[in-house]
Amino acid sequence: MTDDLLICGAGPAGRALAHRALAHGLSVTIVDPHPRRRWTATYAAWADELPQWIAPEAVGATVDRPIAWAQHRIELDRRYVVFDTARLQDSLDLLGARLLQDSVTDIAPAARHRHDGLDLPSVRLASGSVLAAERVIDARGVARSPGLAEQTAFGVIVERARLPEPETYFMDWRADNGAETDAPRSFLYTVPLDDERVLLEETCLAGLPALDQRTLHDRLTHRLRSRGITLTGTEPVERIRFPVHGGRPNARTFGSAGAFTHPATGYSVATSLRMADAVVAGDPLWPGPARVVHLLRQAGLRALLALPPADLPLFFEAFFALPAESQRAYLSGRDDLRGTAAAMMSLFVALPWRIQRTLAVAVARPPRRTPDSSRATPLSAEGPV
Repeated sequence: MTDDLLICGAGPAGRALAHRALAHGLSVTIVDPHPRRRWTATYAAWADELPQWIAPEAVGATVDRPIAWAQHRIELDRRYVVFDTARLQDSLDLLGARLLQDSVTDIAPAARHRHDGLDLPSVRLASGSVLAAERVIDARGVARSPGLAEQTAFGVIVERARLPEPETYFMDWRADNGAETDAPRSFLYTVPLDDERVLLEETCLAGLPALDQRTLHDRLTHRLRSRGITLTGTEPVERIRFPVHGGRPNARTFGSAGAFTHPATGYSVATSLRMADAVVAGDPLWPGPARVVHLLRQAGLRALLALPPADLPLFFEAFFALPAESQRAYLSGRDDLRGTAAAMMSLFVALPWRIQRTLAVAVARPPRRTPDSSRATPLSAEGPV
């Protein structure tokens, strides 16, 4: 018997795809070095990005109007959802799938299947086995590489009662983390995990190289102390590090391996959840507009990396001042070419000339060559949260 679908990788993307394939009656095999490992990272999404089938218990907290603070405080008119990681993983039930604990060393687009003579894609495993299926999807993430910009974060989980202010900060760029004015910038990400706990995370949005964990730890400690919060050292810790671009936009890859990661935010989980049914149905994931939006987002990342640290708050002040529909188009419209282009042009026009010049030079540079996702190693987290 040959499976309908063989998925390489059991992270959020691979598991979501397997779950939906099973729901539609497909036979599924998942290969991962640790297919039953519990997820530890925090994941979040904009509520309007999520498919209807998401289990209600997978949501740990919902924020109607999160805050962005660049140069001023701005309320975002968009509902934000923070997942309960354990319940999200459990809700993506894999009952009926075959889980193999092994590593994929090679993926062949098509190989002669010895048992029935069919020409099928296949994978070679570290154990020496070769498996074939009607379709093989690589959802193993993107390997770290010196040539890829990364997002890093260091966070702690505290009780809500310890916070002097209860607000949720999607991005807080205020300069109270002890960093020098000309040093690479980082922001505070503050979200509720449930009714009692809050994640406080110092985040380097994108860096080449990105800020290290020690620097982020020190900045977070300084920032919280300046706001009247002293850490005891016993708080649960979250550490994040992953590439914010890379992967291959094609029909054989999925999740961050399939270039789903938004290079300006690091988010990919919501897109993976939303697009899983399309993959199961065999629908094209990369029509022309989606490919052009992907290129525009890569150009946006080059622009972000080129900005002097002191200009980042001004850049995001202008972005979050855009109409909500423009923000939504750029952050979530993976095939909304008109909306993405209009949002980028509106942002460009709103910025001072010296920043416009920096961005124009950065965007004109050719994109960096990204590694082949078939050489990826499994990642512990997708997205900044």
